[in-house]
Amino acid sequence: MTAGDLVFESAGQLADRIRSRQVSAVEVVDAHIRRIEAVNPALNALVTADFDRARSEARAADEQLSRGQPAGALHGVPVTIKDAINVAGLRTVAGSKLFAANVPDADAPAVGRLRAAGAIVLGKTNVPECAMDWRTINPVFGRTNNPWNVEYSPGGSSGGEAAAVAAGCSAGGLGSDLGGSIRVPAHFCGICGLRPTPGRVPASGFATPSAGPFSLVHSFGPLARSVDDLQLFFAVLAGFDPGDPASVPLPAPTPAHVDPRDLRLAVCVDGGIPVTAETRQAVEHAADLLARRGADIATWTLPAIAEAPQVFSDWVLQSSLPAILGSYRGREDAMGPLMRGLSKLVQPRSLERFLEAWSSRDGIRHSILGRMQQRPVVIMPVCSTPAFRHDERGPLQVDGRPVEYVVSFGYAELASLAGLPAVVVPVARTSAGLPIGVQLVGRPFEEPLLLAVARLLEQETRGYQRPPL
Repeated sequence: MTAGDLVFESAGQLADRIRSRQVSAVEVVDAHIRRIEAVNPALNALVTADFDRARSEARAADEQLSRGQPAGALHGVPVTIKDAINVAGLRTVAGSKLFAANVPDADAPAVGRLRAAGAIVLGKTNVPECAMDWRTINPVFGRTNNPWNVEYSPGGSSGGEAAAVAAGCSAGGLGSDLGGSIRVPAHFCGICGLRPTPGRVPASGFATPSAGPFSLVHSFGPLARSVDDLQLFFAVLAGFDPGDPASVPLPAPTPAHVDPRDLRLAVCVDGGIPVTAETRQAVEHAADLLARRGADIATWTLPAIAEAPQVFSDWVLQSSLPAILGSYRGREDAMGPLMRGLSKLVQPRSLERFLEAWSSRDGIRHSILGRMQQRPVVIMPVCSTPAFRHDERGPLQVDGRPVEYVVSFGYAELASLAGLPAVVVPVARTSAGLPIGVQLVGRPFEEPLLLAVARLLEQETRGYQRPPL
């Protein structure tokens, strides 16, 4: 097997091969470093490297095996971490000049769990400024490109992470998701991504303030090239952490196995927000594939999707942005274009207005969870379009119809507002060759069922494909 093949093996396969001594952790890490050096100049996905420490940890991992010591689930597996999540001793910038010299002295709990399982951190991946956009560009590190076409966005805010995993720069990675920040990049870059229920994986150790409604919506989760790897990473990451105000003490997740003939699912491509014809076809195709396996599928309309962007803004952004913007007080010169733009959106809100938005959010959660009691998984788009060009600004064109940029992500924001887990699986490509992922949304803390359905869907499609880079 060549080094080029090695970097596209799954995390699970790599861990098995390292534990059985078929390949050394040093070989695996070196292969990924060579891949990064080859493709990162075109991608700008990895922005802070930790190669010396990675090689040292790989040598230690091999020595551990030679002494017959037990190995963790991710022993020797190279991973990358979104650059808004703290890694001890490694610069964590969150795409902001304000944090350009920030070097945390402790790992975020989720990073610590990856390390405890034997994973080796190669470095940090690019994000938009303060991880607050669905495209990845910032005034510190610049723009990250999509490995399927460098003229297109990889999505955001975990855009660098998705691009790195898709391009074989790491076997998987850790991202975060507030309003689609794992799911949109997974969809744009043709990989899998899991947004767990908030509180299932500790989301403490984030670079910017994340209290209030933010903590009830925000989630850390894995990005990988297969559903099996999502399951592997999720099992390592899940668990209680007192530093996360949303964290819930639950037993460790175990994989679910389902008979598709027992599944009652729903599909929704009509949420009042237009999607491209190719996106609609991909979602309907995913539903058809599961139906052929025996699943019973109902077609739903969900008007709450069209409400989601405004409620998300009123409840989450208007309450969270002041704390983030407050970090710039006295350092306004450090603001990039994104934060200057967002600062103009913050409006004085009365307590009554805030509580109205909270009530609207609870109404959305109630409406979708009520329907999901009989059909616990909903198949839907991730957003209105596949990846868009870097230079697209203003309303996005959806088959000739203008859709406001922030509105186009309403499908992703619905799951966020309702506090639901969701997983993205690549299922199709556009006529221009860009990936299209489909979003599966589940009930709170039912990630094992959600992943089992995602695995069935992946088995019926080609799943992840190597990008041309």
